[in-house]
Amino acid sequence: EKLTISKPSNAYDFGQIINVVNANKDKVACADLLTITDPKKLPMLLSNKLEGEIFLIFIQSLEYYVLGKDPGLVYQHLFYLSKAERFKVVLALLSKNEKEQVHQLFDLLSENQNHQYSLEDLENLKKVYEL
Repeated sequence: EKLTISKPSNAYDFGQIINVVNANKDKVACADLLTITDPKKLPMLLSNKLEGEIFLIFIQSLEYYVLGKDPGLVYQHLFYLSKAERFKVVLALLSKNEKEQVHQLFDLLSENQNHQYSLEDLENLKKVYEL
């Protein structure tokens, strides 16, 4: 049964949706959520709730369901995700395999590069993700 995702109006709503998405490992619903969420609001919406599992479902959803439609949006989400409160902690706790997934997303972004970001922007962001 498909989750219906509505635009979260605040960090609490966003957190509730993320919990359901994560519990169901629903990457399509996560992609829907990320597609309707303004990337600039991501750090505020995540507040201090960013965790490894959530980070990974974001990465996977962006790769499988958003990248093909809108590489620029994926770049924006990765950029603002790196501004979230617990980003550095989550990054430090990723396994080698999980880091590979992030690396793969960056590789695909450079292949699908569009006018919304330059390869230089992408390289700079990669450094933030310490890849």
